[in-house]
Amino acid sequence: QVRLVESGGGLVQAGDSLRLSCTASALGFIYYDMRWFRQAPGKEREFVAEINRSGGGPNYADSVKGRFTISRDNAKNTVYLQMSSLKPEDTAVYYCSASRLFGQDTYWGQGTQVTVSS
Repeated sequence: QVRLVESGGGLVQAGDSLRLSCTASALGFIYYDMRWFRQAPGKEREFVAEINRSGGGPNYADSVKGRFTISRDNAKNTVYLQMSSLKPEDTAVYYCSASRLFGQDTYWGQGTQVTVSS
């Protein structure tokens, strides 16, 4: 059974950094593009960052560009999201997803809470 498990969330102050991890099991990790999304209370889930199968082409939402960095380690079946200069508006549940075949084959993790206090 495919599982994506996020970790690394927590409560931090504005300006701090956090690194989220998402580790996949029972998944051909190297064949999947990986993405991070987030969902704040009362808001829709939104795209944060993505990285392709080989680690290239990272893309970011404008709201996190220059502050967040996505990376992956295919040997560890893990994708990371390094978050710096955190702001209260970054508070959300962060989810990772694994996707291929133009989204026809997609898996989601359970999410990890990030709370940034002002």
